[in-house]
Amino acid sequence: MAGHVIPHFQNDAGYHVIEIGVTEFMCVGANPPFDHPHVFMDLGDDGEKVCGYCSTLYRYNPQLHADETKPAGCLYVDKAA
Repeated sequence: MAGHVIPHFQNDAGYHVIEIGVTEFMCVGANPPFDHPHVFMDLGDDGEKVCGYCSTLYRYNPQLHADETKPAGCLYVDKAA
């Protein structure tokens, strides 16, 4: 079992760019029920990547923690029972 959790990010507000504090994550698009397939993304050496489903540009910001985004509020938290 993995020793860490992969964070998930959403973009309900339709931001063009979201800065994140990790280089590996899952993009869910908008919050359910308007989400797209949850896709694993790796920013690689470039430090940024566009999601092929929702066109959000994710950019690595080393000053942010794994659960922080800029603009704030883009961390996806599953509300499962």
